[in-house]
Amino acid sequence: MSTRVPAVTSQVIAIRPGRPLAGAVTVDGSKNAALPLVAAAAALLRPVRLDNVPANSDVQTLLGLLHQAGWNTSHPVGDSHTVLVLPGKATPTPGGLGEDASSIRASYYLVPALIALCGRARLPWPGGCRIGDRGMEQHFKVYEAFGDRVRVDDRGYVVEAGKVVRGTVSLVLPFRSRGATIAAVLRAVVAGTPLRLGQPNLSPEVLCVLDALTTVGYAYRAGERILTLVPPSSASEDVPVWKVPGDKIEAGTLACAVAATGGTARIEGVHGPDVAPLVAALNRMGIPTADEAEALVVHGRNTQPTGRPLRAMATLAPNGLDADFEPPLLGLALGFPGTHLFSDPINPGRHSNLVPQLVRMGGEITELSSTECRFTGPQRLTGAGVEATDIRTGSALMVAGLTARGVTTLGGVDQIRRGHADLPGKLLALGADIYEVTP
Repeated sequence: MSTRVPAVTSQVIAIRPGRPLAGAVTVDGSKNAALPLVAAAAALLRPVRLDNVPANSDVQTLLGLLHQAGWNTSHPVGDSHTVLVLPGKATPTPGGLGEDASSIRASYYLVPALIALCGRARLPWPGGCRIGDRGMEQHFKVYEAFGDRVRVDDRGYVVEAGKVVRGTVSLVLPFRSRGATIAAVLRAVVAGTPLRLGQPNLSPEVLCVLDALTTVGYAYRAGERILTLVPPSSASEDVPVWKVPGDKIEAGTLACAVAATGGTARIEGVHGPDVAPLVAALNRMGIPTADEAEALVVHGRNTQPTGRPLRAMATLAPNGLDADFEPPLLGLALGFPGTHLFSDPINPGRHSNLVPQLVRMGGEITELSSTECRFTGPQRLTGAGVEATDIRTGSALMVAGLTARGVTTLGGVDQIRRGHADLPGKLLALGADIYEVTP
């Protein structure tokens, strides 16, 4: 049975090294999967029930944006993780969605739903973590392929539905963009047309949206080169029930934390294949790790460091290392022998966030470029005052703080809560010496 997680709710967190982490925790639903699933439910313009919805702030912001635009949501009394999305009346405003839409990146997922409800979408430029350019060019090419008109200005962008497209919509993405892939899928849902998409992103977060659509009659075939989606021939009146999958990134971060302390723990609620690249990286370093039925098990107590260099190269290719695994792996690898190379070309600003914070803790890291760094371990860090400038930088600094000499104080905890409702609480449940600092 997994441990009940107490809440940690301060704005500053202090971490000290302590005993090896141990026990069992269950991860929340995935932020990266919940956001497009909420948008897909809205785009159907019919009631949809979502289970295992996480309470992180990005998801709550997206649900609030639905309210602004005219949808209704509800949940059973005492069960905030189940959400019923209900279409309402179109309430377009001249200025489009408000300031909250610029606080998260995922606001762009709502474009197809807004077109379905209002015939147009006006949104500010997406925000969220400061980890590089939030270009919308590929999204705009998707909408133009469906005949939509796109206008941009300093405040944001407008997408207006054009003439109805007949027959299959075909386009090829220049790279495997998750956001553009989901935009194409949801726009095809709204248009009611078949889709043929070249070079799609086939991450678990995209596949869970496609699987959800099959419950309302859609059919798809997902190949590395081509994704096809066919609308249903008839509509069911049943209320579909979609479940947000467990958060693979939260599971991977907790696994790195357990491994860093030499602990042994069971992390439940995650689909094994979703964390396979991370499991391979941990085993390469000599940390016995296995994925079991809906769980990730780390036997850090039996670690025998191999000294083999780790090449953690984030990629959009199917079955590749998700970029969000890279930061906590980096925080872990600093303590392991070998000359390790880390690369994240997907988020070009992420290393410039994380590396200086680790250097403040005494890390010796060579930046080869804006997206690549190299270092030799093992290194012993020293606690310092550091800042979570984005979600994954914050989680990596927590991993590093668990083994650093002295106290690490972590600010910017609101950034972490954008992706994790209570990651510090889960570490506390595993025995971490982590506590709140009163301002």
